[in-house]
Amino acid sequence: METKRKALGKGLEQLFSNEVINFENYTKEEHSESSDLGVKSIKLEEIRSNPYQPRKKFDEDTLRELSDSIKEHGIIEPVLVKKSIKGYELVAGERRCKAARLAGLTEIQAIVKDYNDQQMMEVALLENIQREDLNPIEEATAIQNIIHYASMTQEDFAKKFGKSRSHVTNILGLLTLPEITKQYVLDKKISMGHARALSKIKDEAKINELAERIINESMSVRGLENLINEENLPKRQKQERATKTQNIRNSIYESLLREKLGVKVKVTDKKIEIPYTKEEDLGAILEMLGVRIEGV
Repeated sequence: METKRKALGKGLEQLFSNEVINFENYTKEEHSESSDLGVKSIKLEEIRSNPYQPRKKFDEDTLRELSDSIKEHGIIEPVLVKKSIKGYELVAGERRCKAARLAGLTEIQAIVKDYNDQQMMEVALLENIQREDLNPIEEATAIQNIIHYASMTQEDFAKKFGKSRSHVTNILGLLTLPEITKQYVLDKKISMGHARALSKIKDEAKINELAERIINESMSVRGLENLINEENLPKRQKQERATKTQNIRNSIYESLLREKLGVKVKVTDKKIEIPYTKEEDLGAILEMLGVRIEGV
């Protein structure tokens, strides 16, 4: 099992430790451990976007600035990719690839490593949270996914990723907003401050109504907070304690199953995930579970 654990890479293993994550250090480790496949020049047309990329919108102005920098200085840091059936899938470096295309480049320096789907998601989330200026809704979704897949509490995440506990709580609260209002946040029609105040309200219809007023009346955050207090609107109940208890319970289950099966098991709400890479591994897992299939 030690060989498999090393194959994850030190950066990814940090996700499941108590060590504070720093993406700059993570990428340096990935680069230093890239001797298995090395850095190579790859045609941009052969690289597909990471399907787990949390960022939905890329600021055109900052892309052009990066593109101008690439024209003058080139790309200093290679992107991370994995080999796929047709070409490559991008793991980290979406902005660099887009800016390189804008700069007229046809190839880019890349580190090729063998990531599985879950690792691709983790690296993409890690890069965007710690390096990119994500929209609040995108950041909230990324944080929620890491908490979910790593069975963390909000406090665990805050410590590991160097965020304040209040920031994590407030930004995750944005995911309770109605879809219409979330889209306003994505479109930058209402600010993080407005969205945070609205997320504390229970009535979704009232949230959408206030969101429209914020846009139409150019209402300030302070004005919104005063209005909410004046109308004494019902507040949403906090549910962190239940989430924390469930995460702790799931972690215990995962530890017990890992000891029994010898592989990292994922326990989430109403689902158990047991990964394997080869048919022989599946057979071994089934045998340890006491499952025998004749004639297969």
